[in-house]
Amino acid sequence: MARMHTKRRGKAKSRKPVLSADAPRVTQLSNEEIENQIVSMAKQGMPPSTIGYRLKDEHKVMYIKQVLGKRLGKVMAEKGVAGEMPPDLMDLMKKAVNLRSHLAHNKHDKSNTMGLQRVEAKIWRLTKYYSRRGKLPAGWRYDPEQAALLIKGK
Repeated sequence: MARMHTKRRGKAKSRKPVLSADAPRVTQLSNEEIENQIVSMAKQGMPPSTIGYRLKDEHKVMYIKQVLGKRLGKVMAEKGVAGEMPPDLMDLMKKAVNLRSHLAHNKHDKSNTMGLQRVEAKIWRLTKYYSRRGKLPAGWRYDPEQAALLIKGK
């Protein structure tokens, strides 16, 4: 957003604190114990966002990347516990399935009809992105009925 009395833009940003090598660690866990916690939580079926919150709240691991040197998704992929679908795509598909079930009972709900169109547009956009990156098979397509079956299976 531009400043009020000049034509320049502001400088406000959210910045993570820089941890140096000699800074005291907040957590008492070693790197191997943190990775074991990540694997155990992923095997319980927790998504990466929940794992990050639990590590932050219960074990005082503020920034996983600064402690381990790699992101949470990378750790999960190395240990073989990452899901076959990206978590943001799964969340959007859950939202689309819930909107479709709502619209099955409330056919004249125009705002949720538009919301469903927006969510499905995001799904299609993410599908193209992930298929280009190789995280989804090249021929994978979003199908609402298949998504409902996939969500019920989880």
